[in-house]
Amino acid sequence: MTDSLNDRLEKSAAGVSPQTKPDERRKFLGSLRERTYLRMTVAQTQNPILQKIFLDHLNDYQPYNILINGKISQSKFVSTVMKECSKRNIKFTLVNDQTAIDEPDATGILVVAKTAINRYRIAINQVYAPTIKSADQLPTPPQKKHSFFSNLFRKGK
Repeated sequence: MTDSLNDRLEKSAAGVSPQTKPDERRKFLGSLRERTYLRMTVAQTQNPILQKIFLDHLNDYQPYNILINGKISQSKFVSTVMKECSKRNIKFTLVNDQTAIDEPDATGILVVAKTAINRYRIAINQVYAPTIKSADQLPTPPQKKHSFFSNLFRKGK
């Protein structure tokens, strides 16, 4: 315990402050999961359907900041996102430090708030999931019509 206390005092004297949740910050481009509104992986940024969904809902991200993985900044989709954000005055940041990884499961684009919002679902395919119609909105299957003779001899009418 005293060793960790001494280490902490030495780091504080040197001006190095300890970082909270370093593994989580690496996964979320320097931000935290509790601040995340929406997350797209690197693989999802290459999916044309998810690209369209993201761009269609770009106005939803007005009060937030968009963090873009700098390793994928050469993609056409990312350049389109940056242009559209500039047009609509949406803040975005290109993250190019050690948290930016170009693996398929790594974070490609994040929409984050300045404070905690604690959303349960943050993946783009969960946030904008296709709507499922309720049972009363589904079409009813057509009733089978019975002939005169089948009605005549049918039991349990």
